[in-house]
Amino acid sequence: MKYLLIAVLLVFAGCKNEVKKENIKVVENSRVDYLPYYNDESFTPHWLTPNTEEEKTFHKIPDFSLTNQSGETVTQDTFEDKIYVTDFFFTTCPGICPKMTGNMAKIQEEFKNDPDVLLLSHSVMPSTDSVSVLRAYANKNDVIDNKWHLVTGSRDEIYTLGRDHYFVESDLGEVKSIDDFLHTENFLLIDKNKHIRGIYNGLNRASMAQLITDVKALKQEI
Repeated sequence: MKYLLIAVLLVFAGCKNEVKKENIKVVENSRVDYLPYYNDESFTPHWLTPNTEEEKTFHKIPDFSLTNQSGETVTQDTFEDKIYVTDFFFTTCPGICPKMTGNMAKIQEEFKNDPDVLLLSHSVMPSTDSVSVLRAYANKNDVIDNKWHLVTGSRDEIYTLGRDHYFVESDLGEVKSIDDFLHTENFLLIDKNKHIRGIYNGLNRASMAQLITDVKALKQEI
């Protein structure tokens, strides 16, 4: 009887181990290999494989020409073969912008020594946020030149980029004109091929932690 009980226990233990191994296998097989891609204001995820024809023809951020805090022209060439995090702000904003800037500064600190990761903040009040104003704001917030670009330029170009290409505003379905003020707390993650790969609440600590994790994941893509 004692030997029979031992045999039953051994069989049970063996079955339990098999279940654990099988569960691990299922989890591994269901792991997401790549971050999703986005192409409209609904931010519906598209699960594409990098370097495929579908990926190459998917929505990309178009070229632009803006001016940073150092008076330098910033274009897509500035971000050639770079991952970048972008947002929209203005220097006199008393509300959400200071916290957004603080969180962007944390992203800067995390990737300070990583040449593959850059930051891009667009002023939504370019008429008042001149190069000299951006320079003072950069100095005040410990912005590292050539790492974090604060840009000004044509209002039409900045607003078109924000609404029609980055899709940063969350008012889904509400038509906005160029006269409507653009104001959003969203950060976006852009890959080396100019695709949108993530949207994050720039005021939320957990969302910022996820952004850092996703940047690191993006760096592992082939």
